[in-house]
Amino acid sequence: MSDSAASPVAGLLARVRAVGWRRGLLAGLAVAVVAPALWVAAYRVAPPPGTLTMLERKLSGDVINHPWTPLEEISPHLVRAVIAGEDSRFCLHRGIDFDAIEDALDEAEKGRRLRGASTISQQTAKNAFLWNGGGFFRKGLEAGYTVVMEALWPKRRIMEVYLNVAEWGDGHFGAEAAAQARFGKAAKDLTPYEAAQLAAVLPSPNKWRLDPPGPYVRRRAATLRQRMDIVARDGLDACVLGASEKAGRP
Repeated sequence: MSDSAASPVAGLLARVRAVGWRRGLLAGLAVAVVAPALWVAAYRVAPPPGTLTMLERKLSGDVINHPWTPLEEISPHLVRAVIAGEDSRFCLHRGIDFDAIEDALDEAEKGRRLRGASTISQQTAKNAFLWNGGGFFRKGLEAGYTVVMEALWPKRRIMEVYLNVAEWGDGHFGAEAAAQARFGKAAKDLTPYEAAQLAAVLPSPNKWRLDPPGPYVRRRAATLRQRMDIVARDGLDACVLGASEKAGRP
């Protein structure tokens, strides 16, 4: 083949390869966007069978206890307790609480310790779809999953999944496992103070104990018990607890 004939053929092959690379890149981006959205959509109706944190604990030797419990079978006291302790604006934001982030940064600028500003929605996204640990990459994924989750799930479902995948130490995951292990009763029968105790250890369930609770846990549980009344009074649990449930279980 002459050089004059080879040149157009080579150019055509180069264009084909370029188109192939672009299509492959677009296909990869589409999968990266669509697959997580489908995963989130599936969990809107199906209970998560497990999490990466459960796998990590299992590999470290823990026996995993993870019974799934519908939100109707979990005491509303625990709903109020986790809202009081983890995210008082849960019913007011759309997954990422920018006001809480701004407040945390303001406190850090004043020389105070930088506190976390992760919402219950963000924690649910991390627990259900990702892994523990920091880093901008994981936090970026967490934000993305949170936005998709808030778009596809009602707040009540977010709370239901959160209370079923949260870790309560010693291989116990979810409200039912925690209630049975710590108090010997079903999650639906938790008293307000028992719910406050469970919420008190959530930030570090393998460090802070309930059997028996130490001074810090007792103080924090007492504080959360008071905040729970404020949550109920101000309707900060309204997106989760319906009027009939609130009336039936004060």
